[in-house]
Amino acid sequence: MVVFLSSKLNRETFIRSIADLLRKAEIELPDDVVETLRKAEAREEKPVAKSQLRAILKNIELAKNHGVPMCQDTGIMIFFVELGTELQPGFDLEAAIREAAVLATREIPLRPNAVDPLTRKNSGDNTGAGIPDIHWKLVPGKELRVTVAPKGAGSENMSALRMLNPTETGSIKNFVLETVINAGGMPCPPLTLGIGIGGSFDKAARLAKEALLEPLDTPMNEFEKEILEAVNALGIGCMGLGGSTTALAVHVKTAHCHTASLPVAINIQCWANRHASVVFGGEE
Repeated sequence: MVVFLSSKLNRETFIRSIADLLRKAEIELPDDVVETLRKAEAREEKPVAKSQLRAILKNIELAKNHGVPMCQDTGIMIFFVELGTELQPGFDLEAAIREAAVLATREIPLRPNAVDPLTRKNSGDNTGAGIPDIHWKLVPGKELRVTVAPKGAGSENMSALRMLNPTETGSIKNFVLETVINAGGMPCPPLTLGIGIGGSFDKAARLAKEALLEPLDTPMNEFEKEILEAVNALGIGCMGLGGSTTALAVHVKTAHCHTASLPVAINIQCWANRHASVVFGGEE
């Protein structure tokens, strides 16, 4: 879900565009997510699961038509920013993103979710120490691409990371199944599973979260298909009430790691795989 804007970049336009991007992500799911949910509903044979999938699709329709967030948990704000090395914005991008989050919280409105981890005091505007969570990447060219992926607590709380031994590559699928079984219906399935393998402790988690941004209609490799089939064979189903679709897709991202370690992270996403992107800059 990408919108190309003018190559002219100024602070006010940027803040407005990011606030609008947040609105789009909260209200409207990407087409590939909606279509995958429709296919799941069409092939589901269990009446309860089918009714739940129909309710999800109706929820999506109502949110879009009425311009309201599709879930009461509007999440914490997670951004992925790809900054072209030939682009000079001329203003503090991080500060502008924070201001856009405050603006969006007020305008849409969004539920204030950002709290101090120890005192639990709510900032009231979805900002705070380290929030929004912004991931930066330098890329060639003159473009600035910003992706926002609001992440709710129900699915995030069920995610997991494990430092496996280098000889335990065969245990990765079982770790995924164990994680999904422990989650049950709490992360509001059907799920999307982002799996990060390799790198370091924190790199694996970043890879897992990035994997959630992959289009659901992207062809899966054999390893991803094998995990998806095993997850759906669990029969947890939509909202944990049974059925043939516990997960919609499995996407794996890998990185080289230390010879003595094998980090594996599983980032669980609920049915509402919310994300949207905008691109600034490019050729004049």
